[in-house]
Amino acid sequence: MKGTKAPLVSIVMGSDSDLSVMEEAAKILRDFQVPHEIFLTSAHRAPQRTAEFAAGAAGRGVRVIIAGAGAAAHLAGVIASQTPLPVIGVPIDATSLQGLDALFATVQMPGGIPVATMAIGKAGAKNAALLAVRILALTDARLRKRLDAFAEGMAKDVEARHEGMMKKLNA
Repeated sequence: MKGTKAPLVSIVMGSDSDLSVMEEAAKILRDFQVPHEIFLTSAHRAPQRTAEFAAGAAGRGVRVIIAGAGAAAHLAGVIASQTPLPVIGVPIDATSLQGLDALFATVQMPGGIPVATMAIGKAGAKNAALLAVRILALTDARLRKRLDAFAEGMAKDVEARHEGMMKKLNA
């Protein structure tokens, strides 16, 4: 992300084909004005690049890593094994298994290597960014206010949809 602040969140993906999903996380972070970056690496095709990224992220000021990958989806786990930072995994539907392979690979981490695992696809990417915002809001009062306003906006949207639905039913 362009800007003067160092990224607090790093969005990592295993392939450029994952960008259409992981861009959803970037949108949420932009909406919350959270400095972030997007980084492409592969646990299988570029293991050294992945290791260097993971080992150096905390030293660059990154506080949370969101890792999206499809198929074997070892990216989040490999990163989590090499950083003290919280890692949030986003399984991506990239094979004929419709993302289940990525979900299982992301969620089935051995004890000692925690990865918070989100839903498959765009909803998971959005929720990964929202979880990152919640983590950051623990120590950032301004971000907490934005998060509270976001939740209030969702609640108002539900109320408005209810009213609209009731008008249609009573018409």
